[in-house]
Amino acid sequence: MQLFSKLPDVKTTIFTQMSALAKEYGAINLSQGFPDFSPHPKLIEAKCKAMKQGANQYAPMQGYMPLREKIAEKIQESYDFTCNPQTEITITAGATQAIFTAILTLLNPDEEAILIEPVYDSYLPAIRLCKGIPKFVELNPQDFSIPWGQVKKLISKKTKLILINSPHNPTGSTLKKKDLQELEKLTKGTDIFIISDEVYEHIIFDSQPHESVLRYPELAKRSFAIFSFGKTYHVTGWKVGYVVAPENLMNEFRKVHQYNVFCVNLPAQIAFYEILKEKSLYQELGEFYQQKRDFFQKLLQSTRFELKKVEGTYFQLVSYAQISEEKDTDFAIRMTKEFGVAPIPLSVFYSKQNDYNLLRFCFAKENTTLEKAVEKLIKI
Repeated sequence: MQLFSKLPDVKTTIFTQMSALAKEYGAINLSQGFPDFSPHPKLIEAKCKAMKQGANQYAPMQGYMPLREKIAEKIQESYDFTCNPQTEITITAGATQAIFTAILTLLNPDEEAILIEPVYDSYLPAIRLCKGIPKFVELNPQDFSIPWGQVKKLISKKTKLILINSPHNPTGSTLKKKDLQELEKLTKGTDIFIISDEVYEHIIFDSQPHESVLRYPELAKRSFAIFSFGKTYHVTGWKVGYVVAPENLMNEFRKVHQYNVFCVNLPAQIAFYEILKEKSLYQELGEFYQQKRDFFQKLLQSTRFELKKVEGTYFQLVSYAQISEEKDTDFAIRMTKEFGVAPIPLSVFYSKQNDYNLLRFCFAKENTTLEKAVEKLIKI
């Protein structure tokens, strides 16, 4: 029996590989983006309570209605944007599922999708499964800004969607007001849709506002805005997110969603409804992670790594150009095996594996974990 792969070039993700390598060699895992500290006790209590009270069967396909209402309230307060919880919000099994479903909803064979790289690894496989055509624009490698002139040159009659991500994984950069205004100009009067990956919306530093597409009416009417509870509440393993889109887009999204996962873990949805009442937990998240960023950066100044600017997310990029001329993938593996710290090489986020001698560290860790990691990094 022969099986012709739909994704012949896809291998196990670098995150799985590096986490496995870290486990094998007993290294400190700063590769995969997950916290090593516990979520808020009230979140755990709320989920346990929901299960004990019998909320163990299917949730509504669109999501638990009280949660959707609470999300609509939060969006109104955060972005001054009104959305209908009945028709314009859907709860998803994490942000990756939301992105995948949005791409399946929008993209037909031979239609083009513009990707801005380095790009999160789930985008491209979804486009290929739709038999779409990816078009790549590279962020400026100096400051990771978007060269909008190049984006404009790629737009054609076949362009169906543009994917954006801010705060940006893996670089830690953020989109500014001028970026969203430029995107608004490029798409105005076209049939181009936007998928906006905003999972780190609250992990943004130095008093910056998060520039969501929902702040811009002309973008909002053509966009799927995607968010993650896992990133906000330190429970990446629960895999719950949500998507906001106009009713006409959401109708089509739900057609795919109902046959993709149908519905999402009900006790977790009830728990997120309860925890959203504690507004300070997401409102103060940026400050919480900014302290970790600053703490980690201060420690790293004792190493030979060159630090890159971090405006959001819980990732720190570093250059090892003054240390080694090895490929970033080789250096990352050697770091894990010989020095006991596992990073992610940046080249895996590029379609052509561009190597700028950059590594990504996750600092969503206890301070003691970060201290132990830097004790090892100093030896390099």
